[in-house]
Amino acid sequence: MRLTAGLGEADRHLTQQAASRIPPAIGRLLSAVEEAAESSKLWCGVAVVMTAFGGRRGRRSAVAGLAALAVAQLVSNGVGKQLVDRPRPPKEWIEHDEVEDRPDSSSFPSGHTAAAVAFTAAVTPTLPLAGALCAVPAALLAVERVQSGAHYPTDVAAGALIGLGSAWLTLRIPLLLRHWP
Repeated sequence: MRLTAGLGEADRHLTQQAASRIPPAIGRLLSAVEEAAESSKLWCGVAVVMTAFGGRRGRRSAVAGLAALAVAQLVSNGVGKQLVDRPRPPKEWIEHDEVEDRPDSSSFPSGHTAAAVAFTAAVTPTLPLAGALCAVPAALLAVERVQSGAHYPTDVAAGALIGLGSAWLTLRIPLLLRHWP
């Protein structure tokens, strides 16, 4: 019980700090990144660029990234949000009007973060530079989800873990299938 209370208090404190301490200009940048990532537009656009200009490695990396993203979305939005009906952070914690634009679905886990981390982690082994470049908007998106009041930090952490697991699974399945009897 103490661990849960401690996590709840940390969630409250970090959410309030993120919502009130991030300068408005940075908040606008975070919102722009979130808008680009909405419905996975950003990651699909990156996959198109990798496919068009990355040769065979780019195509392989794009497929891995999109497959990991799909698994992450399925696990986070299709399973996680259905099993854990967690309300969004209270509006009173958020001192700006972005809180009015958040979704009505369960807060846990962050599907945006899961997708961003999954795509980034899946493309990195094949195209490390692309992975490093994708890590920047993925990190900004994770911060935005807390700053906007859409998620608690633990929702974002769970989304990141789902994303990492989805990328790991997606990258391992072809290896397992090659050695299948």
